[in-house]
Amino acid sequence: MTTPQARAVRLGPRSVTALALISAIGVIAFGWPLLADSDSGLAHSADAPWLFAALLPLLVAVVVATIADTGMDAKAVAMLGVLAAVGAALRPLGAGTAGLEPMFFLMVLSGRVLGPGFGFVLGSVTMFASALLTGGVGPWMPFQMLAMGWFTMGAGLLPGPDRLRGRAELLMLGLYGAVAAFAYGTVMNLQGWTYIGGLSSGVSFHPGDPVHENLVRFVAYCVATSLGWDLGRAVLTVVLTLTIGSTVLKALRRATRRARFEVQVTFEAPDRPSWSEAPHRASVRYEPK
Repeated sequence: MTTPQARAVRLGPRSVTALALISAIGVIAFGWPLLADSDSGLAHSADAPWLFAALLPLLVAVVVATIADTGMDAKAVAMLGVLAAVGAALRPLGAGTAGLEPMFFLMVLSGRVLGPGFGFVLGSVTMFASALLTGGVGPWMPFQMLAMGWFTMGAGLLPGPDRLRGRAELLMLGLYGAVAAFAYGTVMNLQGWTYIGGLSSGVSFHPGDPVHENLVRFVAYCVATSLGWDLGRAVLTVVLTLTIGSTVLKALRRATRRARFEVQVTFEAPDRPSWSEAPHRASVRYEPK
């Protein structure tokens, strides 16, 4: 029996379909205000319950599709729970302090080791658990779940999961973590910017205006309000990845090997005994699969 190697959980056709559906719903949920007129009612607080109601069964669908495509068992679900609990516990350590959130570093490494489908579910569940832990439940929560799911899934889509190791891998993960940290903040800004009032005309959202004009204002809004916060998140993610990332990656890969994700156990049949060597044995015929 061959010793199993740690590798990311692959995406099968059902997993891809489920992820594509949930991502399409997310893009629509984030972006529809940009195409709406001034009379449409832009408060995401109104559509957040509907998004959350659609998100939960779709997350279950991703898990079920991944299990169906790869044959994962309860050990994979248990690992999902453990990592989500650790990520939820890490978030309050820096939340509210210049964007220093160590949870993002763990999500990058977990997505890298466990793959995009597993990573998407992990990111979403971790954000949900941390919201319950910190009392951060609100209309923004389903949007945070989607954004964190994309953040973690992206790490699982990075190239060379079976070949790239060592310093080069850490540098790639650090670069991804920095870019994705800004992307996460930008996407979440879009969720709130469309209905926050009292802003100056230069950075506020104007319903019904051309999309390109509102996007210019949105860029100015991000620079003026959250650039420093996103920078803190990106820097901490890079520092943690480059300093302790190797140790965490080894631990995650060791746990994955022990969980035997996607390993098909096969047994080789012994050679057929001859009558001269085993005269008292019944003849047994082994048919390879």
